[in-house]
Order: sequence, then C-alpha cells, then structure tokens
Amino acid sequence: MARLRAKKSLFSFSLFVFLILLLGAFVLYKTLNPVCANTASCKESLSLKVENGAEGVFEGQKVIPPSIDLTQNDSPKKVLGESTATGEKHIYVDLTTQTLTAYQGDTLFMQVPVSTGKWFPTPDGEFSIWEKIRSTRMAGGEGADAYNLPNVPWVMFFSGPGVEAGRGFSLHGAYWHDNFGHPMSHGCVNMRQIDAEKLYYWADPPMTGSVDLSSKDNPGTKITIYGQPPI
Repeated sequence: MARLRAKKSLFSFSLFVFLILLLGAFVLYKTLNPVCANTASCKESLSLKVENGAEGVFEGQKVIPPSIDLTQNDSPKKVLGESTATGEKHIYVDLTTQTLTAYQGDTLFMQVPVSTGKWFPTPDGEFSIWEKIRSTRMAGGEGADAYNLPNVPWVMFFSGPGVEAGRGFSLHGAYWHDNFGHPMSHGCVNMRQIDAEKLYYWADPPMTGSVDLSSKDNPGTKITIYGQPPI
C-alpha cells in the first residue's frame, strides 16, 4: 500500500513538473514570437508576394485585389517622390483625427485620411520604416473578424521601441474598404491606394526594386504615431 502511494506521489510530482515546463515553454514562445499586426501570417507578410487573380476575404465578404505589375517599379511614376523641398522627411499619424501628415523639413508633402487599429491597436511612439514591399499577403483575425488579403499594395513596415520588426506593423494601401478617416484595421495604418503609392515612392529607403531595406547608411523615414483613437 505504501509503495502504491509512493508511485502515485511520484506520478503527481512528475505531472506537476511537466506542466511547469510546458507553461515555461509557452511563455518563452510568446516572448520570442509576440502577437503581430497580421496574426496568422507575420512571416509571410514580411515577404514579397504577388497573387494576381486570387480572391480576398474581409469581414466575411469576398473582395477582389488589384493586379500587381512589378515592371511598374521602373516607370516614370518615380517623379511622385521628387521635390524641391530639403530637410529630413517625417511622417506623423494622428490616431485621434485618423490623419497622416508627411513633411520634408518644413514643407508639407501630403495630408490624407487613414484607418488605424479597430480590432487590434496601432502602437503609438517613435518609429522608422525598415522595409518597403511592393505587394504581400496579410491574414489573421478570428471568426467574423478574420481576414485574408492577397496583393496588399505599397507596404511600408515600421519598427522602433516596443515594436519589433517581425511584428508586421506597417503603412499600406487598402482595397477592401473605403471608410478612411475611421478605425478599420487590425493594427496597421490603412491608406487609400493612391495615397499609399505616393507615400511609398517618397519615403525612404528609396525605391530601387520590389523590396527595399533600410540600413545604417540608408535609414528609413521616421514615423511618429500619437493620440487616442476614437471610440
């Protein structure tokens, strides 16, 4: 009888140790792999992906993505980014007014409505663009809030204190809604496609291909996000 009790005690202790180790592994995984802006596909959404002809889903509805032509990278549209202005480029996103404003020095480049986080908050703070991708797929959410969107255009990923690059927060064009000026995203900053394109060509690092990375010698444009989103 005593031997049986000892075996039960050993089993209970072993189970307890196993559960503690399992919990520790889960905590470590969450620490090394934080929840990202595009919850189901962070790794995928950081890479160039063109899927012309594919269908997207947003709020349970099918949406038709724009076709992406990568030869556009060498088109005369680069003049959109040219300016006689001088000084540092800086992008400001006001969560309260749902507005993006971009300056070069004291010269206003653009001021447009945007849509920030509704189902997941857009982070506030000081950031900079670390990668620009002409097109990618973004997917995530759950249930009625699930989304799966190919050919997301003009993507400008940003990072900074408290926001690691791998979390997938970005400024990008949005084709699946036109409710700009109101929160509509899962954490990113949604822009009208025409506005995102203009900003993409203007912002650093300069566009040289379908994917551009910032570096110490070629830093990305700074982004300041501030305010409180409307309820």
